[in-house]
Amino acid sequence: MKKSILQSFGPGLLFAGAAIGVSHLVQSTRAGADFGFGLMWALFLVHLFKYPFFQFGPRYAAATGETLLDGYRKMGKSVLVVYYVLNFATMFTIQAAVTIVTAGLASQLFGFTNNLVIWSSVILIISILILVIGKYKLLDNLMKFIVIILTISTIFAVFVAIFNSNETFEITQIFPSETLEITFLIAFLGWMPAPVDVSIWHSIWSVEKNKTSVSRTTAKEAIFDFNVGYIGTLFMGICFIALGALVMFKSGATFSNKGTEFASQLIHLYTKNLGNFSYIFIAVAAFTTMFSTTITTLDASPRAMTISTELLFDRKTIFNYWFWIVFLLIGTFIILQFFIGEMGGLVKLATILSFLTAPFYAILNYLLITGKHTPKEHHPTFFLKLLSLMGILFLVTFSIWFLTSI
Repeated sequence: MKKSILQSFGPGLLFAGAAIGVSHLVQSTRAGADFGFGLMWALFLVHLFKYPFFQFGPRYAAATGETLLDGYRKMGKSVLVVYYVLNFATMFTIQAAVTIVTAGLASQLFGFTNNLVIWSSVILIISILILVIGKYKLLDNLMKFIVIILTISTIFAVFVAIFNSNETFEITQIFPSETLEITFLIAFLGWMPAPVDVSIWHSIWSVEKNKTSVSRTTAKEAIFDFNVGYIGTLFMGICFIALGALVMFKSGATFSNKGTEFASQLIHLYTKNLGNFSYIFIAVAAFTTMFSTTITTLDASPRAMTISTELLFDRKTIFNYWFWIVFLLIGTFIILQFFIGEMGGLVKLATILSFLTAPFYAILNYLLITGKHTPKEHHPTFFLKLLSLMGILFLVTFSIWFLTSI
C-alpha cells in the first residue's frame, strides 16, 4: 500500500507547482506587506471554500478515467463552448503574467541582462525543451524536485524573519473597505491558491499519470495526492504572508509595477532585513516558485485546448498540443511587448478575471461530480456537498460585491 501511494504522487505536486506562484510570491507577500497578518482570514476561507472544486478534478479522473473536459462535453456541447471561449480569452494573459514575474526574478538571480523580453524567451525555451524531451514524465519528476527546493528555502526564510523580527505579532483581522483595497482582496482571492479552472488541468495530469503508470491510480490515492499538494499550498501561503508581514509591514516601501524593479525590491527588501547571507535562499525560493508555475501553465493550457478542440469536433484536428503551445507563445510575446512595464496591472487583470469566472467552474464541477456522469460510489459525501454549496455562495457573493463596489 505504501508503494502504491508513493507511485500515485505527481498530479498533486503539479497542482502545487502551478498554484504556488503569483498568488503566493506576489499577492500573499503584498498582503502581508500591506495588511500584516490581517488577511489571514481570507487565506483560510478561500482555501476552505475552493477545496471541493479542486478535489473534484482528480476525483472525477479516478472515477471515470476521463478529464473534466470530457465530463463537460457530456453535459452539453454548449458548456464546453463556453469553457473554450473563456480559456482562450484568459490563457495568454495568465501565461504572460507568470512569465514576466519569472523573468524579473531571473534577471536578479542570474544577471546577464535586464531585458525581460530576452529573459522571458529564455525561460519559455527552457520550459519547452523540458516538455519536448521528457513530456509528462519529466515534468512530473522535475516538479517533485522543485517543490522540495521551494519548501526548504521558504521555511528557512520564515525562520530567519521570525528570529530577526523585533515587532510584536498583530493578528487583528482586517476587512478592506476602500476601492483599491477591495480590488486587491478580489485579486488575492482570485489566484489563491489558484484559479478554479486549474481543477481541469489537474484532471488532465491525472489521466496522463495513468498513461505512464503500470497500474491505474485509485480514487483514494488520487485524493490523498491532491490533499498533500493542497495542504502544501495553504502552508506556503501562510509562509509568504508571514514573510511580507515580518519583513515589509510598516516599512513604508511600495512595490513597483515594473517586473525588474519589483523583483529587485522583493529580493533586496528581504535580504536587507534578513541579512545578505539569506539572498540565495530568498532568490532561489522566489525563482523556483515562479518557474514551476510558468512551466506547468505552459503545459496545461495547450493540453486543455487540444482536448477541448477534439471534443468539440469529435475528432483529432491540426490544432494539437504543439500547435497550441506555439500559439500560446506568440500571444504571450505580443502581450509582453505591450505590457512589459505594467507587470502589476497585468497580474491584477489576470487574477480578477480568474475570480470572476470561478463561480462558473465551481458550479460545473459540482453538477458533474454529483450527476449521472459520475458513478454513484464516487459521489462526494453529504458534508462535501454542503461545503460545495457554501463555496458557490461564497464565490458568487464576493463577485457581486466586487462588481458593485468598483
